[in-house]
Amino acid sequence: MVLRIGRLLEAITGHKRDRESNKSFSPYICRILSSARKKFSLGFSGLGFSSISRFLSAPSNPTCDSPTMTIPDSGFMTDNGDCDLPRTPEEERRIVTELASESDVNLMEGNLYFVISNRWYRSWQRYVGLSTDECPSGEPSEVTRPGPIDNFDIVESGSDTSDPQLRRMLEEGIDYVLVPQEVWTKLVEWYKGGPPLPRKMICQGFYSKSYSVEVYPLCLTLTDGRDGSDTVIRLSKQAFVTDLYAKVCALKGVAQEKARIWDYFNKQKGVLLEPSSNKSLEESSLQMDQHILLEVDEPSSSQYSTGATGNDLALVPLEPSSLGKGERGGLAGLQNLGNTCFMNSALQCLAHTPPIVEYFLQDYSDDLNTQNPLGMCGELALAFGELLRKLWSSGRNAVVPRTFKTKLARFAPQFSGYNQHDSQELLAFLLDGLHEDLNKVKRKPYIEAKDSDGRPDEEVAEECWNYHKARNDSVIVDVCQGQYKSTLVCPNCGKISITFDPFMYLSLPLPSTLTRSMTVTVFYGDGSHLPMPYTVTVPKHGSCRDLNVALGTACCLNNDESLLLAEVYDHKIFRYFENPLESLSVIKDDEHIVAYRFNQTQKGLGKAKLEILHGRQERSILESSRGGDMMFFGTPLVTYINAEPLSGTDIEAIVSRLLSPLQRVHTSSKVNNGKENGYLPEADDELPGSFSSTDTELEDATDGELSFRLFLTDERGLNVEPLQSESVVNPGSITRVWVEWNENEQEKYDSCYLNDLPEVHKTSFSAKKTRQEAISLFSCLEAFLAEEPLGPDDMWYCPHCKEHRQASKKLDLWKLPDILVFHLKRFTYSRYLKNKIDTFVNFPIHDLDLRKYVKNKDGEAYVYELYAVSNHYGGLGGGHYTAYAKLIDDNQWYHFDDGHVSPVSESEIKTSAAYVLFYQRVRDESLTGRSVETSRSADLD
Repeated sequence: MVLRIGRLLEAITGHKRDRESNKSFSPYICRILSSARKKFSLGFSGLGFSSISRFLSAPSNPTCDSPTMTIPDSGFMTDNGDCDLPRTPEEERRIVTELASESDVNLMEGNLYFVISNRWYRSWQRYVGLSTDECPSGEPSEVTRPGPIDNFDIVESGSDTSDPQLRRMLEEGIDYVLVPQEVWTKLVEWYKGGPPLPRKMICQGFYSKSYSVEVYPLCLTLTDGRDGSDTVIRLSKQAFVTDLYAKVCALKGVAQEKARIWDYFNKQKGVLLEPSSNKSLEESSLQMDQHILLEVDEPSSSQYSTGATGNDLALVPLEPSSLGKGERGGLAGLQNLGNTCFMNSALQCLAHTPPIVEYFLQDYSDDLNTQNPLGMCGELALAFGELLRKLWSSGRNAVVPRTFKTKLARFAPQFSGYNQHDSQELLAFLLDGLHEDLNKVKRKPYIEAKDSDGRPDEEVAEECWNYHKARNDSVIVDVCQGQYKSTLVCPNCGKISITFDPFMYLSLPLPSTLTRSMTVTVFYGDGSHLPMPYTVTVPKHGSCRDLNVALGTACCLNNDESLLLAEVYDHKIFRYFENPLESLSVIKDDEHIVAYRFNQTQKGLGKAKLEILHGRQERSILESSRGGDMMFFGTPLVTYINAEPLSGTDIEAIVSRLLSPLQRVHTSSKVNNGKENGYLPEADDELPGSFSSTDTELEDATDGELSFRLFLTDERGLNVEPLQSESVVNPGSITRVWVEWNENEQEKYDSCYLNDLPEVHKTSFSAKKTRQEAISLFSCLEAFLAEEPLGPDDMWYCPHCKEHRQASKKLDLWKLPDILVFHLKRFTYSRYLKNKIDTFVNFPIHDLDLRKYVKNKDGEAYVYELYAVSNHYGGLGGGHYTAYAKLIDDNQWYHFDDGHVSPVSESEIKTSAAYVLFYQRVRDESLTGRSVETSRSADLD
């Protein structure tokens, strides 16, 4: 299998990859799409781009022991850090690029990668011109050749120099990067240094194969039953039990036929690890940092007694305790196995879902579908059922979910290892997997989807649901699945397509995340008005067209006018946004965006752009052909000129016209009437800069010669050429003129209008508060159901136009399940930004009435009661998950924090950490008369 390592090539070309926003998919393709994404978006941080773990599904386990690996001589920490064969930065970049490309196409299990400190690697990136780091001041920083490779900031202090160990909890792309062996060899050849930290690529997964670099292999503590001593050993979690026996016996000098190794988790003797087993250590449920026990067939006098009462090494099998007198089930915690709080939170919510509990506490063996190619051979359902039984039969003793985690890692390798994950993503996989394992349909019939063709919604919806049930029939479908109506409308021909699709949960956007405030300064391309900043609200995932439309409304754009968007960086035009479909996500909040306003006669065929840059200099520019002494300031002015040759006089007239609004004035008693709301009266189209008024006297007559000195310059403003009146200018696609400002011009013209360009969005202190203004769950639902255009990457094929169209999409709820799950989309991802929204969402605990939102008028009541919440505290890449769940029988809420369980009052349930909400439909007829307004009122209490 050849997978692309996209991050490396992105680094070379300067592109970055967006993480797709969370979208609602059919429940049975979620896992397939997730697996495909893991396979084919295989990332590679060899050039320092996070995160290979995410794109390769790589685990984050402690360190590697690799005695059989051949490590190239690194010349470790030589006195002279210079390379033997000096290379230019361009050569180094080319060589690394080629080697990485070769590694890309030769991806396979067993490939060797090396861990490098990101601190050192970033310095190398800057040196060869691969760094995407931006200097906060905007000023270029001096780039020097880095010294020897230095990995000491990422290894454990005091660790054996011959076997250095990575520090725990390092984050890829932040603390370290991974490079293929060939790249490492070259870097060591050029820079020396070290120490080397080799890691192997492994392949894992049963349902779908996933490649990952095992940064943190399995670390086990070996307890010798003969003397009670402990020894730490490390080997791959994909190693077989026979490999473990070989390593332990070689370490202890014991013959393999005399050794017995036991699972010794929590220092309790578990199962015997059979030496003939073909299981991997991961499949044997061995966890990071756990104990294993070595017993050797020797005379009893030389071995500790493992059965003596009171002995610390007493090996008594640990059995799940049964309920004691007066105890009740459902109050057992789940032990954290290392960053598994996300799993524990989701499991506790499902383990307190009444119909799920009722089903799995009974005999469900007849429903197991071991032949389903989309399932997990029934193993996931069995593991979940076994875990649920333990949770409801062990009183308050914490349950260790090792077996379940092992099965989860086998069928969903993206959740293997010990990285933090998303509880909602686990929940989606688990519900889908349980359904497929319990699907009563052994042979799914092929059913061709039909178009609505104007038929009544009730008929089409019933038909689609029957088709769905003919292929999918399980307790999960019966309890957790609903149906929504999806309407697409072609913007060209008006073709309407209506489908009815199943859903397992509803992912609701937070309204505050749907829009974005952007400040853009509008300049007039004809010099008729002063620039004016406008702050507009646009869709967060909208396009430049949305920004243009919003700005046009704000600045009262005429029908014959248009706007040209551009980014200003370092007082130059960095780029133009001329593609109306370009996503606004490429514009960061701290950037400076301007819009140039033109009428249709100024633009068109045969026209070229003229950029007017502003600068000062300390010595005469004529003393040098380079503009190294120029200091740019202000915002460039842009207009369109004829693409035919122009004289210097023509350019001077154009510059004079565009600068005319900046001319200082002598004011009379009525001057404020002439300059109002930040602009001057309309200019005469024939005479640039000829503003005049009986009440306003320009300090310098515009019909005279331009006092500024002009120079032609290049894109970077380095080379300059004086522009004389008799000069002939042959415009290219963009012609750049540099205007020299001196003290005399500063007195005549007010340049402050060119300075202090506002940022796109300046975050205020109050906006950073964790507890923002509360929003309602209803407003989140309404945002989810609102009509919106499809994105440019999600075009719909119109069967009437026979082309892909950016159709509008509208969702409506049609059928709601007994168990309704709301996922609050608190995590947002864009090209440059990852963020968590801690906005407090006010959700009802009782009497959530959704009848208003259900389009199917079947007369049923859709009133729900909250019974569980999955919470997330902290930020991205970490944080902590807990759960609130209610025991229905005694109407008491409990807080499940891994192994700790404690009662809580109902008033404590609503927090800004709420992430996934679980509701159960109320069948009590006494509640069916309540109105949505009653529910809304309760929501605001």
